[in-house]
Amino acid sequence: MSLAFFLSHVFGAVVDPTLPFSDYLDPGNSTMLRWGFDLVKNSILFELRIKTAGWVGFGFSPSGGMAGADIIIGGVGPNGIYFTDRHAVGNSVPLLDEQQNYELVYLTEADGQTVMKFKRSISACDENDYPITEVPVKLIYAYGETDNISFHGSHRGTKEVNLLKFMPRVRVPDSKYFDLTMTNFTVPPQNTYYQCKVMRIPALDRKYHIYRVEPLIDNLDLVHHMLLYRCPPTVTSPKEQACYTEEAPAECYQTVAAWGVGGGAFELPEVAGIPVGDDGGETFYRLEVHYNNQYETPGRVDNSGLRFYYTAQLRQYDAAVLMTGLGITPGYAIPPNATDFLTYGLCDTGYIPQVISEAAQNLHVFSVILHTHLAGRKVRVGQFREGEQIDFVAVNEHYDFEFQQAVNLGKTKTIQLGDKLLVECTYNTDNRTGLTWGGLSTTNEMCLAFLFYYPAMSLSSCVSFPDLQALIQEMGAANEIEWYKLMISKSWDGKSVKEYQQTLKRIQQYVTVGNIANISLYTGMIPELRATPSLSCNTNRSDMMTPAVGLVLLLWLIASLDLS
Repeated sequence: MSLAFFLSHVFGAVVDPTLPFSDYLDPGNSTMLRWGFDLVKNSILFELRIKTAGWVGFGFSPSGGMAGADIIIGGVGPNGIYFTDRHAVGNSVPLLDEQQNYELVYLTEADGQTVMKFKRSISACDENDYPITEVPVKLIYAYGETDNISFHGSHRGTKEVNLLKFMPRVRVPDSKYFDLTMTNFTVPPQNTYYQCKVMRIPALDRKYHIYRVEPLIDNLDLVHHMLLYRCPPTVTSPKEQACYTEEAPAECYQTVAAWGVGGGAFELPEVAGIPVGDDGGETFYRLEVHYNNQYETPGRVDNSGLRFYYTAQLRQYDAAVLMTGLGITPGYAIPPNATDFLTYGLCDTGYIPQVISEAAQNLHVFSVILHTHLAGRKVRVGQFREGEQIDFVAVNEHYDFEFQQAVNLGKTKTIQLGDKLLVECTYNTDNRTGLTWGGLSTTNEMCLAFLFYYPAMSLSSCVSFPDLQALIQEMGAANEIEWYKLMISKSWDGKSVKEYQQTLKRIQQYVTVGNIANISLYTGMIPELRATPSLSCNTNRSDMMTPAVGLVLLLWLIASLDLS
């Protein structure tokens, strides 16, 4: 059991959203590392807890030993706090770096335990810094019984951890699982095909929490993505057929889980789980599988789907998924000959209380799946509050259609009710001769961001689409037919592409917020999304606590626990 999990359940405390990940570095569970990161800001935050009243050391090693390691050493000595950025050239006291690239947030020593919280850049800032990447890194630690920095003896260790793609396997004693899959489905010889299967999950005797979702892929070259939706009470029988046809309207659209090509298993944070079993076994679910049969090969049989691990040990929050972005409608098109065409989808969370029946709450977003089709090159999700952009929820500047997975944000990001979310997608169509319309086919386009959040609300989607009538009027057409003919016959060059993009952004947008029982329509305008921050080694001190402030907050927390 991690420290974060223990605190949230024993003391009822809210887990620090900036430090969502934790792992013990030693077999005896006396050295705890917690961390969180922000890829957009190129920063990573650590908190190290070691049972000692002496000096502590922590670092990143190419081999697991001292040589070549990037190390920090800190503690609370007779003359106060000390904290230094160092590097090791062998099995001796690490040398002091000429450039100090770590920033101390706080450092405390009490009851035989030292707690050190510090921040650094993800990338290397000088030749002595170790860059943190998306591959596992060997973490080393050591400590002394006094503040005399000398040979550590047996007080040392190493552990390999993937800091940026940490996916812990939670050991749950009562863990069980069920599978929702296709059954011997013959994939049609079509480039794009969506198959939907409505079914119940196995009967459960009480409420459980899903804590892990794994893809079961029968044909890696066919399955592009999968979605699981919860159905409304009006759906009372199982069925299986092609999705999105007149015979199969989209009755089930409250997203429960999602997987995209290139992705792996998905583990939820220890404070949240997807609820199942609290409905008496009456609820149906729809599994949607997007097949991309590129060569239109006949006779391919598929049994792909998802495996759900669940437990009776309920977590602090129910988790859910919210679909945001550009509504999947045929009313917008991406012109050919474009190298960086932008589309936008707007979500105004201020309308959520008007749609759901329960009390609306802030969304604590911990993971995201960004989704476009073949022409997509970049996806960015901006967060706005009171008309000003305050953050990027997620950014992928090098989007790859063949690699779409749930990405941990590195820290939990809070979306306050009233905030607006803007999903921006960048497309390249310079190899296409005709319009690319919004739609379901792989050769059509989408612009979506699936946000995994807690606490769950009865909410399915918050998307927008351009006001088609306003677009027709701005482009000088009399009606939809004339506008369509204009779009088809237009000579698309750099100037006309830019003018069309600016028009789409300038006109009114329709914003829809919905759940299983209710969909409401509102209007909005696209705000201005700022440029993605460039990667920098300069620490932003405006969002960091000084050691003094950190100590005050710690004392306040201790006092609060004592009073309770």
